[in-house]
Amino acid sequence: MELVSLFSGCGGMDLGFLAAGYRIVWANDFDSDAQQVYSTNIGRIDPRDIRDVDEDEVPDCDIITAGFPCQPFSNAGNRRGVKDRRGTLYEECLRIVKAKKPSVVVFENVRGILSIRDHTGTKLMDQICRSLEIEISPGYNVDYRLIKASDYGVPQNRYRVFLVAIRKDYARTFTFPEPITCDKKTLALGNVLNSIPKDAKNQIDWPLSPQALYMAERIPEGGSWKSIPYDQLPERFQRIHRQMKKYRSPNFYRRFSRNEIIGTITASAQPENCGILHPVENRRLNIREIATIQTFPHDFLFNESKISGMYKVIGNAVPPLLAQIIAEEILLQVPELVKRDLETCQRWAI
Repeated sequence: MELVSLFSGCGGMDLGFLAAGYRIVWANDFDSDAQQVYSTNIGRIDPRDIRDVDEDEVPDCDIITAGFPCQPFSNAGNRRGVKDRRGTLYEECLRIVKAKKPSVVVFENVRGILSIRDHTGTKLMDQICRSLEIEISPGYNVDYRLIKASDYGVPQNRYRVFLVAIRKDYARTFTFPEPITCDKKTLALGNVLNSIPKDAKNQIDWPLSPQALYMAERIPEGGSWKSIPYDQLPERFQRIHRQMKKYRSPNFYRRFSRNEIIGTITASAQPENCGILHPVENRRLNIREIATIQTFPHDFLFNESKISGMYKVIGNAVPPLLAQIIAEEILLQVPELVKRDLETCQRWAI
């Protein structure tokens, strides 16, 4: 099963598909931090802007995966959608799909993509589905779903949209796997942190700013900025506190407790915007800790000389465990891929 990976990032999606038995024949990402991590752990990656890559330079393949930039669609960003130059990069994915006609296509993105509309007023997901179903020959049967990562054994309440398209000549539509039955207590933050070997690499954190450290020192385990007495809040937070309805009661500086499942690990890693604070220590969760929450193995290495960049690429990644579950389900539902792969191996053996 030969896979072409677009917008590969640091390799979360690819790692999951590798674990399921796929072979990556070509990968691409423009981000230099992601490239460095990918090449260290997985292999060669084309560093060019995908817009500069001709379709003929991309190898034939059974499957194309893509996690095109999510920032234009993210609730944590400015949600400019297709008005953002990055917001049209899904068209590059469709361009490659049209040329290569793989058996299966897998796209992943933030849930904000479900409400974004393109320049015609059409919902972007409807446009993407229409392109795959009708505008690309022979066309694809498409389904997509908003998935909660913790439902599939990932120790993180991370919501992401997965789209899986199967070429119509296979005469079937992908059925997403049902959530895994497991004791959610095993996904609690404390269990995840305790699972990290003491000698694991990359146990280094990005130091907090003076204000962030001031806030962290006053927030108890399981609390947030709202746990700080009003008279100890910086003036800006006092102003927000006085107008909670106007600001929609934001939950800045969330500090998840050890018995909770943590929220989304984000690319920004700013404590004001996500629960990146360690449950009991006054610091950010370190590189190895957030990588483990994202289900990267303990021997997957990151570049400590570019620490903020590592928080970014880990936050942008698809949890490898979640990718593996999707990858294995595809093989169950499209067994022809396995059969053809075995036939290819036999021909090479001869």
